[in-house]
Amino acid sequence: MSAFRDGLRGSIPFVFVVSPFGLLFGVVGTEAGLNLLEVMGFSVLVIAGASQFAALQLYAENAPTLIILATALAVNLRLAMYSAALTPHFGAAPMWQRALIAYALVDQNFAGSMSEFERREMTTAQKVAYFAGASTTIMPAWYLATLIGAVAGSAIPPWMALDFALPITFLAMIGPMLRTLPHVAACIVSVAASLFFAFLPYGTGVLVAAALAMVVGAQVELWQKRRAA
Repeated sequence: MSAFRDGLRGSIPFVFVVSPFGLLFGVVGTEAGLNLLEVMGFSVLVIAGASQFAALQLYAENAPTLIILATALAVNLRLAMYSAALTPHFGAAPMWQRALIAYALVDQNFAGSMSEFERREMTTAQKVAYFAGASTTIMPAWYLATLIGAVAGSAIPPWMALDFALPITFLAMIGPMLRTLPHVAACIVSVAASLFFAFLPYGTGVLVAAALAMVVGAQVELWQKRRAA
């Protein structure tokens, strides 16, 4: 229970970025023509704010379904990397626990959990409990904020500028992770390529930028290994 409480406490700051994020999605979802059940289903089933916003924007632009799915999957590729990073920590956990972890995995509980796992020694059970505590704080905040945004979105004044939550959230999480040359190289390429390919329709330039960034990051890492050898 101690690890679970630590997870609860450690994830409280993330509520202040998750909540505006959820509010904004609720507002944008209803403005795009989705009803309350569809908006909530989106947040409960997908639980990936960035890809939800990307898919919703393309949906509003009447983009082809294939493009919407491809873009959402591309934006969510980072979760596959998160899963790979968490495998050494949760690989020994029972299948049902790993399935729940996979469902609840988002940027915030990943960042908080990895930071804690690297800071101190913990058993697999303690790591699972910590992640569960973090998720217990973050997930209800996301659901509730989405519901409030969908129900009372029209009453939220524009001056609150809820859209600040999206860039700030990712800047706060990505910044501390840029500790190696491959990560920095991938970040620079992704930003530059996203700007260069901004002219491509339906935001597909982001797909190209993501692919280029992964290739460059992998090549820089291989170059480092060859140089060290």
